[in-house]
Amino acid sequence: MSLLKPMCDICPMRRRAERRPDSLLARLWRWHTSWCPGYRLYQRQKRADAPRRVREP
Repeated sequence: MSLLKPMCDICPMRRRAERRPDSLLARLWRWHTSWCPGYRLYQRQKRADAPRRVREP
């Protein structure tokens, strides 16, 4: 596990962008997430923490 922890969970910019997805701030947020290494790490950690579903035949 990495010592660095992204601040995406508490980021005010992300929260505002989620509240108003059609705003300029939301467009800037989406652009930012396309290249931000911290956001990529956040997404990876989020996926790893999610419970895995088991398919039963």
